[in-house]
Amino acid sequence: MTVIIDTREKARAIRKIIATFDRCGVPHISSKLWVGDYARLDSQLTVIDRKQNLNELAGNICEKRFHEEIKRAHEHGVKIVFLVEHGGPIKELVDVLFWENPRKKESPKCISGDHLYKSMVSMSERYGVEWKFCSKEETGHRIMEILDL
Repeated sequence: MTVIIDTREKARAIRKIIATFDRCGVPHISSKLWVGDYARLDSQLTVIDRKQNLNELAGNICEKRFHEEIKRAHEHGVKIVFLVEHGGPIKELVDVLFWENPRKKESPKCISGDHLYKSMVSMSERYGVEWKFCSKEETGHRIMEILDL
């Protein structure tokens, strides 16, 4: 089955992902996706939105555009799986509770791990989004696993 990769994904950032697809014989094309970064060509009812780490997610989660995208997807029956490439001790959602935002030292008002966790749980409950975590080396395989390829 063919994977659609959103055209807004930066080529340098997804080099290893594409290499994994190629090694595993998974065909892929680039096309603009309505929501998310990765989807199956034959069904876009589940999409993956890749985040490079919790820092990126923490920045996004405060943006109105981010919430509107999740709400729009939910209203149209599209499930979003966020794949966060944080690695290290962050292996599941509950681990976010103990994450220490490195930006806290510079800006004490930025989001903390427990606040980020609560926001993520709320989005799961309200909109059915899922949160998955991996290292950057695992991303290609995790995408294939989530999309059932």
